Amino acid sequence: MNYSRFINAISAARKASPIRILTELQQRSPPSLISLAAGAPNANTFPFKSASISLKNGGSIEFDEALMKRALQYSASSGIPELLSWMKDLQKSLHNPPTASRAQLEMCVTTGSQEGLCKAFEMIINPGDNVLLDAPTYSGTLAALKPLGCNIINIPSDQYGMIPKALRETLSQWRLEDVGKPNNTIPKLLYTIPNGGNPTGASLTTERKREVYQLAQDYDFLIIEDDPYYFLQFEKPWAPTFLSMDVDGRVLRTDSFSKILSSGLRLGFVTGPKPLIDRIVLHIQASTMHTSTFTQASGLLCCLFRFQLLVTQLLQRWGQEGFLNHIDSVVEFYRKQRDAMLSSADKWLQDVAEWHMPAAGMFLWIKVKGIQDTHKLIMEKALEKEVLLVPGGVFNIDSSEPCPYVRAAFSLSSPEQIDQAFQRLHALIKESM
Repeated sequence: MNYSRFINAISAARKASPIRILTELQQRSPPSLISLAAGAPNANTFPFKSASISLKNGGSIEFDEALMKRALQYSASSGIPELLSWMKDLQKSLHNPPTASRAQLEMCVTTGSQEGLCKAFEMIINPGDNVLLDAPTYSGTLAALKPLGCNIINIPSDQYGMIPKALRETLSQWRLEDVGKPNNTIPKLLYTIPNGGNPTGASLTTERKREVYQLAQDYDFLIIEDDPYYFLQFEKPWAPTFLSMDVDGRVLRTDSFSKILSSGLRLGFVTGPKPLIDRIVLHIQASTMHTSTFTQASGLLCCLFRFQLLVTQLLQRWGQEGFLNHIDSVVEFYRKQRDAMLSSADKWLQDVAEWHMPAAGMFLWIKVKGIQDTHKLIMEKALEKEVLLVPGGVFNIDSSEPCPYVRAAFSLSSPEQIDQAFQRLHALIKESM
């Protein structure tokens, strides 16, 4: 593929930092190398010597003095090599990307998948560009897209995700003969959350993914597959991904550890064609330098280390089998939470609302009957009843449009709390009808 259309002038102008190159070269070099180049602080001056992290299974991860020094020092902008190697093996095992065999697949670590999304958007989009997405969608995505001055085009979706027929109809306003011609206005990218979408909980079927990918080939646009809920699919086998179908190298996939290891780790990953990942890494060099999340315990700087290295130690200890066993336990927890919410919805909301059972994720997307817009209902009246949900309008491209939906998350509350919340919601809706 020719990626020049997908790299805007700002991204194309980015050059590798000579200091970053020397730093990464030094870290890959043998101990005999004497370097007077890097401006890194001397790790012997750091006040942290060692750490021990207790795991729930009874094991522990030990940071001795040598490992702690490395954990507190600068590292490669693309990520710690061991972590990247482990994650690449996992991606190949789970998705078997067709481009991997041609050495065209690359990956980098980001500060949560949100950073990866922002940097991908900022690499691709120029003001006035057309961008496709299924709305309602994740509000963080809209926050990243709107300042870029692009035209956001909503593709209708239902409980099974984006509707390919609607996408085809939208794309029909552009001529296939113009594909590949300079200065055409055909959309550059399509963004979607394929599993357990936030806020709707919708999951794209395999057949729909194939149809969407075919349209991406026909009209030559990229697909950003934002998949933070991939590991929270409630039924196996897990659905094939866009990455697993990507014979051209037109998919940028974002993954996250936030939902399965810890949201505070802020570790995400972008996988995709090497020419595009290289541009994202250059942006990281110029902004955060490299992904590095630190923690402060009890308000004191008493436990400070890079979580990339912590996660690397954990994953290497577990192996892929241990990691997937952990995923099974996480999925079982959320399945029970989902079922508890569905049970309470059946108990309290059948006469005032409608919904679909989510196949993945953390959310139930509820359409309230007889109410055109839920914003005032949720933001004012619900607070008085001490029940908090999210009004659906915040997930629309135009948040001022009336929206009869609310999003309920089943991740944190107990089944008893969920039941009580829906009882209060029922009374509230009845009062407002």
